Amino acid sequence: MSNKLLYSGKAKDIFSTDDEQVILARYKDQATAFNGVKKEQIAGKGVLNNQISSFIFEKLNAAGVATHFIEKVSDTDQLNKKVEIIPLEVVLRNYTAGSFSKRFGVEEGIALETPIVEFYYKNDDLDDPFINDEHVKFLKIASDQEIAFLKEETRRINELLSDWFRQIGLKLIDFKLEFGFDKDGKIILADEFSPDNCRLWDAEYHHMDKDVFRRGLGELTDVYQVVWEKLQAIK
Repeated sequence: MSNKLLYSGKAKDIFSTDDEQVILARYKDQATAFNGVKKEQIAGKGVLNNQISSFIFEKLNAAGVATHFIEKVSDTDQLNKKVEIIPLEVVLRNYTAGSFSKRFGVEEGIALETPIVEFYYKNDDLDDPFINDEHVKFLKIASDQEIAFLKEETRRINELLSDWFRQIGLKLIDFKLEFGFDKDGKIILADEFSPDNCRLWDAEYHHMDKDVFRRGLGELTDVYQVVWEKLQAIK
């Protein structure tokens, strides 16, 4: 297997493989926040994120969600279908928190009557700005039909994830997804799903996600380990 580095991101390195339609994702021990302004090396984080994301993607695949995930091949590595990433972060919010609370001047933790889907333009130089459907079309990122699919698929994924986390006593506050086009031009779920790109609260409103690192609330890997152990109880 050839391992040419294709891309080095904040949380993962992406390598080529002998199959041009398959890439290898290697999870890093790096934690970042505020678009990379805060950065630390945290031993064991990569292993935990790979375990959690592989587990969630396996369950999504089994539930009929089309994803890029193929298999977990080592503690830190997984094989994924190669996709052309759509430059959008698709955020779904079940409760008020984070930038949403700041933007609208509301306290965190208010349950939303209907989950809200937001788009952010994936562009580090612009700090990933919040954009609407018309901006997406202006930038020629996605068509009306593709925008509708991204929203519908994100809501469907939310129903699955919310139920699974509810089973283990965690509230899925919000999360970020990324999608891409596969070799046939089909939009499928890509990237990862871990406490790095979602907010999870327990019954006592303790943060079980990367906010522990962002806000200096404790040891990140201790929290991620608890999430990983709880996930084993999902049916």
